[in-house]
Amino acid sequence: MSTGQSARLAQALRAQAKHGVTNATSDDTNTFADSWELLATVEEADLSLMTTKGLAHDHWIINGADLLLRVPKQSQMGFSASENLHYQQSCFNRMKPADHTPACYATIPPSSELPMGALLVERIYGREPQHESDFELIAKALASIHQLPVPLPVNRAPLLSQDNSLQSTLLEVETQANWLARASIDPASLSMIQTELALAVKDVRNLPAPPACLISFDAHPGNFIIDANDKAVLVDLEKGRYSGCGFDLAHASLYTSTTWDVSATIELSSKTVAAFYDTWSNHVAAELANKMQPYMIPMRRLMWLWSVTWCAMWQVESRAAAVDQKNQRGNTRDWASENNPEDLTDHVLERVNHYLQADVISLIREDFY
Repeated sequence: MSTGQSARLAQALRAQAKHGVTNATSDDTNTFADSWELLATVEEADLSLMTTKGLAHDHWIINGADLLLRVPKQSQMGFSASENLHYQQSCFNRMKPADHTPACYATIPPSSELPMGALLVERIYGREPQHESDFELIAKALASIHQLPVPLPVNRAPLLSQDNSLQSTLLEVETQANWLARASIDPASLSMIQTELALAVKDVRNLPAPPACLISFDAHPGNFIIDANDKAVLVDLEKGRYSGCGFDLAHASLYTSTTWDVSATIELSSKTVAAFYDTWSNHVAAELANKMQPYMIPMRRLMWLWSVTWCAMWQVESRAAAVDQKNQRGNTRDWASENNPEDLTDHVLERVNHYLQADVISLIREDFY
């Protein structure tokens, strides 16, 4: 992020403030009104860039306001810049009633100065998950989200709505698996991935469509903050969808997730993973818990396959040149390493290579049997 970026962000905030809160939800407008006055006079010195941990966003602290400016670097889902903002704002708004996510107050539209636009979101204060006991809090947070009312299919847009989430996620995995041939991966690793992929195909063929819930599909521990009241808050809501809640449980507790983040890294014991699933089951309706039991292992396998094939994809795509003029493009997916600080790229590359090692894959596979 260049020094000039903070000046452009301040300018964009002031310009948006002059137009008023035209894209805020009615429930949040009053809450946001006082801060909006502050934003009308914000200067470059009022913005502080947080340590960059993710490949899709930068986050800026707005001094004097309990707000963050969430600035996309790309759309992981392949949306245009405007579509990406609308989708993310919808994710925040849909999950807010669970009381375990921040509010999204408004968006700043894409422009030549701010190609991907930005979201103005509530700043959550706290710490990252650091202890196995924190996963009980994460399980409760996910249970609250998964129990939100599910609208009729016609009312679920713009969020993805998967009639059969096993089938839809398998299709994503198979698409990403096309990168395996170009990735640096040894034959033993490739063989084990292909074996698990064949088993996933059987799972999809043999199981009926699972129940649909509102899920994050990006519930790795680094996306949670534990606040002062010991409440886990899920702060990254880019990929929400109506899908199988077992994907969130897997993503929160797989080795490829719990050891992914720069500063929220922990290896869970099998006992902690079992307790995590039990806590979730005890905090959702018994009917949902019972219906999901046959899907937990198949979804855990599929979520791991999604993660490991993503690793292969990133290993190749990160070498490409960055996409320019994103405000003018229909698809803003962009994994180029140059979008990120060198230390973050080095961390991701080390993790990706680690997860593709045969001994690591062999250990993870023990979860599925």
